[in-house]
Amino acid sequence: MDLQEKIRTLPTAPGVYLYKNADDQVIYVGKAKNLRSRVRSYLLEASQANAKTGSLMREAVDLDYILVANEQEALALENNLIKQRKPRFNVLLRDDKTYPYVKLTLGDRFPKVFVTRRLRKDGSSYYGPFFPGNLAYRIVDLIHRSFLIPSCKVDLNRYHLRACLQYYIKRCLGPCVQDLTTPEAYREAVHDAQMFLEGRSADLAQSLETRMQQAAEAEQFELAAKYRDLLITLQQLQEKQRVASAADDDADVYGFHYESGMLAVNLFHMRGGKMVDRREFFWEDLPEFLSENESEAVTNPENTDAPTPFDPGAAFDPGAFFSALLKQIYIDQPYVPRSIYLPVDFTDREALTSLLSVQTRHRIELAVPQRGDKRSLVDLAGQNARQSYEQRFRVLQPNQRAIQSALQDALMLEDLPRRIECFDISHIQGAETVASMVVWENGDMKKSDYRKFQIKTVTGVDDFASMREVVTRRYRRLLEEKRDLPDVILIDGGIGQLRAAADALEELGLTTQTVASIAKREEIIYLYGHEDEPIVLERRSPVLHLIQRIRDESHRFAITYHRKRREMRDRDSELLTIPGVGARTRTRLIEHFGSLRAIQKADIEALTAVLPRRTAEAVAAHFRNEEPPAESPSTAFPILSSKDV
Repeated sequence: MDLQEKIRTLPTAPGVYLYKNADDQVIYVGKAKNLRSRVRSYLLEASQANAKTGSLMREAVDLDYILVANEQEALALENNLIKQRKPRFNVLLRDDKTYPYVKLTLGDRFPKVFVTRRLRKDGSSYYGPFFPGNLAYRIVDLIHRSFLIPSCKVDLNRYHLRACLQYYIKRCLGPCVQDLTTPEAYREAVHDAQMFLEGRSADLAQSLETRMQQAAEAEQFELAAKYRDLLITLQQLQEKQRVASAADDDADVYGFHYESGMLAVNLFHMRGGKMVDRREFFWEDLPEFLSENESEAVTNPENTDAPTPFDPGAAFDPGAFFSALLKQIYIDQPYVPRSIYLPVDFTDREALTSLLSVQTRHRIELAVPQRGDKRSLVDLAGQNARQSYEQRFRVLQPNQRAIQSALQDALMLEDLPRRIECFDISHIQGAETVASMVVWENGDMKKSDYRKFQIKTVTGVDDFASMREVVTRRYRRLLEEKRDLPDVILIDGGIGQLRAAADALEELGLTTQTVASIAKREEIIYLYGHEDEPIVLERRSPVLHLIQRIRDESHRFAITYHRKRREMRDRDSELLTIPGVGARTRTRLIEHFGSLRAIQKADIEALTAVLPRRTAEAVAAHFRNEEPPAESPSTAFPILSSKDV
């Protein structure tokens, strides 16, 4: 059954449809109240020379569909399929790590606490989102200092020989070493942190008060003092948070600017009536996605209430774009603000409003303000989007602090990164294996801090072991000299090299160091501890350009050193094969002539300035592929006279 026959047999129920190409890859996902009517509209649009629909229909050779009960279920299913399949004709939210959360890994033997931007069904508890983003890091830092719950990468399913620095500076209970803490004490700390994150401050204060009194009665005064300090911290936090705010004042405001096939979107987060954060999104090559408005107009040509279709040759439909964007941002998210203000309307706005209201169990408003303060906010977001567009696509050289801030956000760092050290391994089939380390500091490559390493403990081809050796040598020395560590350690390679470097750091007790790697060809960034969530940046992203620049410099430095080592090996081996040339003679030749090529071109007279004539003749003959001059018997074995005897 060909595609057109399959479309004619579609049911008239609501559902989701998936267009596939000849390689059986999903290239477009859409939803419809009436599957047959909606999908047939593509044939009509393609026959009417609609450029956007024509591109899709030229590639599509097959169609799948999934029936659902209503339009709300279709919206949710469409969103999930787009995120899973990433069809190229759909609008894709490239950076979906918008909101920072605090993650408590309750499924682990000894739970840890992290900042994350991805929600997963892994048995952990997630709290947030937090605005601005650094608030999540401040909360995690407070949990470290007050409840001593770690966020290190150490495997706590087994015991280790010694604790890391975090234990000795009293920011961790030390569950990694046997007998430093007990499972009961650790569970109590986790329970306290959980109540704190859930906002149950009154329950936590009452529990701490009771335990403090019990410890004092048992004359465990150090433990009682610990509970007292926790109570004081909790009371101070409550004082700072006594700020009047209405839940109804929480809103997200959108603005956009589109030009020359490129799009910038700004999102303002309003919380408690105040703007607490701003996010930027960029699209360079927008897919020729299908307009919801066009489809509705073609499907119901007699419907005078249907939106006026856009120009068939237009490359961008704001309504269809925001319909796709909002689904990916809000569906299946634990928190959605009560009000979302948009610059344009779209056809399935009411259906999305109903779905989000059911999801959050309170009324959600998706509004397109026309006047007043709300419209002013939308216009302000649009002005900022235009400025973001200018900065990103026209200037292409954002200021250094902006790049650092974007890098901090991409790598989930607590502070702005000021120093990055990058490592690379270079060899040919395991021969002359060397490593390089280059340094980026405050916006520039700091060549005075570059380092070269000759691999000493690894034989053959083993990039992982080589990386482990280099990282160990570098940071053991920094620890011994009590020097500051870099903000980011960058590895040129994939997950294997990344984990080798992380293992070396763990052996040194550096379990909270940020380690990332960038894989060649794919240009995907892996962050240690989040390897299953690779960071994919747009090809024009200044952050990606910065990381590529550092990686390329490390690769260049490693290749240069490797070539030098190989040349030294080659010239050493060739000179030492000449009769009469030993290590000292070779050194004199290299120092005098400067290179092996100069020695090859030198004549006998030039060589005799450094060597005895017989050795000079042997060197000259070697490079001219001649036999060395034969030694006369009288010269080689002098005949002794009676006087000599």
